[in-house]
Amino acid sequence: MPLRIAKASVAAAVLAVALAGCTSSTSLISKRTQGYDIPDSALQQIRPGQSQQLVTLVLGSPQTTNTFGDRTAWYYVETEVNQTSFGMTMIQERTVLAIYFDRNKKVIERAVYALEDGKAINIETRRTPSFGEDATFIDTILSSF
Repeated sequence: MPLRIAKASVAAAVLAVALAGCTSSTSLISKRTQGYDIPDSALQQIRPGQSQQLVTLVLGSPQTTNTFGDRTAWYYVETEVNQTSFGMTMIQERTVLAIYFDRNKKVIERAVYALEDGKAINIETRRTPSFGEDATFIDTILSSF
């Protein structure tokens, strides 16, 4: 009988520990911002006709740039994520500030894009065919005999 009570108490302890890990506590999740922190006050300061120097003073240097024709675009990306203590990162919100300049390095326009404005791009996974066959390690050994 005491063995049966010991097994039951061990099973109850294991169940209690397992259920303790299933609580709805958010202490295992931390919220943080990756990339730029784009404050609303900085967005209000960027207007058409301003120079690239002023944009650099207000926002800093861009994360990435793009030149097409006589226009240049600067991109500032802010991503808010929840990260678990296990290293999983879940994107909650993404904001991309795009500032477009003319050939005289003056602001033409600015645009703010959200996560919903993005498009998923499928990466091509097909391989370019080569002449002959891909030989496995076993095929190579067997062909040597």
